Amino acid sequence: MMSIPGRATASLLLLMTALLWQRPLAAAPVPVRFTEGSLHGFLILSTPAGVPIASGDLLQTVRDGEIRSRLLFHFKDGSVHDETVVYSQRSVFTMRSYHLMQRGPAFLEDTEISLERASGKYLVKTRARKDGREKVLDGKLDLPLDVYNGMVLTVVKNLPGRAGETVHMVAFTPAPKLIQLELVPAEDHKILVGGSEKSATHYVLKPILGIWLKLFASLLGRTPPDNHVWIVATDVPAFVKFEGPLSMNGPVWRIELTTPRWRPEP
Repeated sequence: MMSIPGRATASLLLLMTALLWQRPLAAAPVPVRFTEGSLHGFLILSTPAGVPIASGDLLQTVRDGEIRSRLLFHFKDGSVHDETVVYSQRSVFTMRSYHLMQRGPAFLEDTEISLERASGKYLVKTRARKDGREKVLDGKLDLPLDVYNGMVLTVVKNLPGRAGETVHMVAFTPAPKLIQLELVPAEDHKILVGGSEKSATHYVLKPILGIWLKLFASLLGRTPPDNHVWIVATDVPAFVKFEGPLSMNGPVWRIELTTPRWRPEP
């Protein structure tokens, strides 16, 4: 007869098998309604209480019909978040490559991630802050057409009306897990731009983990929270605010637009 520890081990193995086995997922890329172009946006990263912790730039360029979008944050404690996605926008949005680098005390560990659309190759490097131990993971993934790492905000801006959508993301835990992300429109909020009042649509970004993965994540205390984004959708859509973690098991932070200020004359 199998002992209780043996049963527990067998159950864990069965659960892990269920997590690692993935069915082919139907996917449809999001149509392009508003093409992206070159831009330089100024951003501020803060806590939910509004305490600024980093200044940022959104740098976007167009080359050979592809968009290269880089999100860069420099933290007050010296940490850096550097995220770049390259994608095409020929009738539908298609991610081509993705790269993320996070280092410094703002994050639980230093991380570098790369993902290639054509080959499905990924590379993950992590370095623990406590002992400096480095881990490297690499391999290949079968990527659906609607994998949108690093470009979910662009996708949300292109949803018609108050329509929702379900897309895919590769969550690096640090091992890559292909998950679905549901983009759900919620209530509208009134905002002020200068002296004018405008309406911002609130979208909730909900990771769909599935029953077994949700259970396992709950047991490990690693259930990812919902993310939130606000978009002004009138005429040409515009980003207003994002709230959510920038790393696995990281704190919830807020990204907002900011404007340059003149330094006082001496």
